[in-house]
Amino acid sequence: MTHPESDLPGRPAEHAPDERPGGCADPAVGLLLTISEAVVLAVLLIWLGLRGLGRSHAPVESGAPSGSGAGAETDWVPTIAFGVLALVVVVLATVLLRDRWYWAGGIQVLVAVALCTLTLTSAFQADVDAPPAPAWNSPPCRSGGDSEECARSGG
Repeated sequence: MTHPESDLPGRPAEHAPDERPGGCADPAVGLLLTISEAVVLAVLLIWLGLRGLGRSHAPVESGAPSGSGAGAETDWVPTIAFGVLALVVVVLATVLLRDRWYWAGGIQVLVAVALCTLTLTSAFQADVDAPPAPAWNSPPCRSGGDSEECARSGG
C-alpha cells in the first residue's frame, strides 16, 4: 500500500493553490464594475433631472390643500434611488470580499462610501428644500370688532 508523499505524517503538505483570482483579473473586475456603476448612476441622474424638470413645469394646483396640509411635498425619490444603488454596491462589495476578490471588493467599498455620502447629502438636501409649514392664520373676526379684539377673545 503506497501513500502519496503529502499524506505521510511529518512531511509538509504540498502548497495549496491560491484560491484568489490570478493575474490582473481582480483589479480588472473592480474597474469593470466601477465603470458599469458609473453608467447606472449617470442614467439615474439623467432620469432624476428629467423628472425634476417635469415636476417644475407641472400645473400648479388651484390652491386646494393637500392631504398633509402643506402646499408641496418633499420629494424623497432621489434619496431612495441613491440608497438602493448604494445598498446593491454594499452587497456586491461584501460578496467580493468574502470570495477573496480583494481589489474588486476594496474598490466597491470605496464606491459604496461615495454612494452612501451621496444618499445622505440627497436626504439632507430634500429636507432643506422642503417648503416650510404654513403659518397658522387666525380665523376671521365675526363679532365685528377689530383684529386685536378677536385675538384676545380667541376668534
